[in-house]
Amino acid sequence: MTVSSNVKQCLSTIKGIEAQLSSLALNSLDEEAKAVFHETALTMADVKKDLQYRVLELERQEPQYQGS
Repeated sequence: MTVSSNVKQCLSTIKGIEAQLSSLALNSLDEEAKAVFHETALTMADVKKDLQYRVLELERQEPQYQGS
């Protein structure tokens, strides 16, 4: 598996984690848990943003990775 494929797979996983944390935050009855899920989802959004930037950089630097 190429570096680009690994980063894209990681990005996909992060998106799923972010969505699950958001869902848990919305559905939790415990206010403290709700806040923790929300904060963690925000952290995952930052990680997702960084990985999306890295994918763009990989594609710019290595044209063979575009669209893969």
